[in-house]
Amino acid sequence: MTAQDVVRRLAAHGATLATCESLTAGLLAATVAAVPGASAVLRGGLITYGTDLKASLAGVDESLLREHGPVHPEVVRQMAAGARARCAATIGVACTGVAGPDSQDGHPVGRVLIAVDDGTEAVAVRELALEGDRERIRRSTVEESLSLVLRALQRST
Repeated sequence: MTAQDVVRRLAAHGATLATCESLTAGLLAATVAAVPGASAVLRGGLITYGTDLKASLAGVDESLLREHGPVHPEVVRQMAAGARARCAATIGVACTGVAGPDSQDGHPVGRVLIAVDDGTEAVAVRELALEGDRERIRRSTVEESLSLVLRALQRST
């Protein structure tokens, strides 16, 4: 699945996209933005690399972050919802996890969570155990995020 596929499908559905990124630090939005015509569908994105920014920018519940940390299914769900709402987009996609080189808060390198929120009750969350170096994990996260957005678009048709 490529960013071109995502842009084409979003445009065909009259839909827009917003991102909330932690471990990818803007790589997902930049990958979509590199596609000609992306300006018609990419509303914007939040880079919430710092845990506190997940709350202040994306609206993630602070008590959830304190209790579970940034790598948790409900955190990534709230990040996706926050991106969608704050950027006034049809679809919000979010990713959080550990790219390495070291584990974080008991989570191994390569543990990644991705969520797609399209405003329905059916928020898609995917947990991954990726392998490779830091760059490979970040790029794989982008690829999987785009794939999950495409699946959400297929569900809505």
